[in-house]
Amino acid sequence: MKIIGLPALNDNYIWLIKQEEQVVIVDPGESQVVFEYLQANQLEPIGIWITHGHDDHTAGVPAILKQYPSLFVQAPIEASYLATNVVKEGDKLELWQHSVQIIKTAGHTSEHISYLVNNKLFCGDALFSAGCGRVFTKDYEAQFEALQKLTSLNDEVEIYAGHEYTVTNLRFAHQQAPTNTVIEAALVRAKELRAQNQPTLPSTIGKERQINLFIQAPTVEAMTQLRNQRDAF
Repeated sequence: MKIIGLPALNDNYIWLIKQEEQVVIVDPGESQVVFEYLQANQLEPIGIWITHGHDDHTAGVPAILKQYPSLFVQAPIEASYLATNVVKEGDKLELWQHSVQIIKTAGHTSEHISYLVNNKLFCGDALFSAGCGRVFTKDYEAQFEALQKLTSLNDEVEIYAGHEYTVTNLRFAHQQAPTNTVIEAALVRAKELRAQNQPTLPSTIGKERQINLFIQAPTVEAMTQLRNQRDAF
């Protein structure tokens, strides 16, 4: 199983999960970049995973389904209008004989989900490297719970988030914790990667335990204060 990241829109990633010549498309916010990659590499899409209903994660779905009408589309209930199969936490799925775990990761949206397969986490806008998504629902307890669920996973789990926000997140973290040398070194490395037009993702749960202030926050109140500061950063 190989993961391919397609940069899309301003700072999104569309992830392709590839097994031999088949792929599952994760959060296609646009279609053209997907078509070009599939055709250039002679790949066969078999399905789509959606983490939440925001347009920058779903807008490409109708065009992809028009081109490939037999695809399955697995999505939370907030994107049910696009889904062939609405999925929720606790549902047991399989992908190429790998078990897929569905984790509810609300906060950014009310029914946001993440997909965990073969130690690879597709978490949309619930968790970023050194950050988390804006809490549009204002349900900070849900966001705190989502982060606790994700950071209870094994250190080696790879994080495939929906956006390239790492440098900005680390700049904020460095402002908050200016003497933290691990965060400082991560910021230097992230800047180097972006200067070479390379992705900073995937991260890992183990790495995030060291650099992500949001998952280090001990209480809902502490995380809420941090999120409000990040919103204004």
